[in-house]
Amino acid sequence: MFMNLAHRGASAYAPENTLAAFYKGLEQGANGIETDLKISKDGVVLLFHDHELDRTTDGHGRPSSYTWKELQELDAGSWFSSAYAGERLVSFEQFLHYFGRRKVLLALELKDPHIELPVLELIRQFDVQPQTTITSFGYENLQAVRAIDPSIRIGHLIRKIDEEAIARLKEIGAGQICPCTDGLEHKDVQLAKSHGLEVRAWGASTPELMRHALQCGVDGMTINFPDLLSEEICRLT
Repeated sequence: MFMNLAHRGASAYAPENTLAAFYKGLEQGANGIETDLKISKDGVVLLFHDHELDRTTDGHGRPSSYTWKELQELDAGSWFSSAYAGERLVSFEQFLHYFGRRKVLLALELKDPHIELPVLELIRQFDVQPQTTITSFGYENLQAVRAIDPSIRIGHLIRKIDEEAIARLKEIGAGQICPCTDGLEHKDVQLAKSHGLEVRAWGASTPELMRHALQCGVDGMTINFPDLLSEEICRLT
């Protein structure tokens, strides 16, 4: 099954990492959701990408400087469109309540250090391990995940596939390698697959890059416009 993962939800059409964006992504044909995990001052795991709140909320500074109660008061939708004024940040627990019971893939990117244990505890609590892949640009995050859980699927977000990256993933029993679409080559994808790795691309920010990733033979990608990817997959099959 090709992974059509709504990137922070259908983030071309709704404010990223909000319930509105996640529901929109599934409506548009995504069979999975990609999101980012950070942690609040009082230890609540929340869905947020940036280092600071300023771009996508009316708050300022780092999420880790605020309690979850304070973060819940922020407007996470008006920056995108007045139609989404009042959209709120989402906790990981809330996210799993709404989407963990659905038959959708969950791609969870760890954005903070030392976040692995509370994330894994919630994954176990909601029994979503079979549909979950934990990813990170930080190799140390992935090492920490593997030290706690020997079986959950993990993937490494990297710029480009090479033998060294593959070797590092095999050391921690990763099943997925996640290269950037820009610069991706068919031979790189075949190399990763020859080592038994699933290839999920990121950074397909335009329809042209989306089609390039498909031509390279990837197994899936994160995408801001899952409707266009769904249409392209239907056209090719």
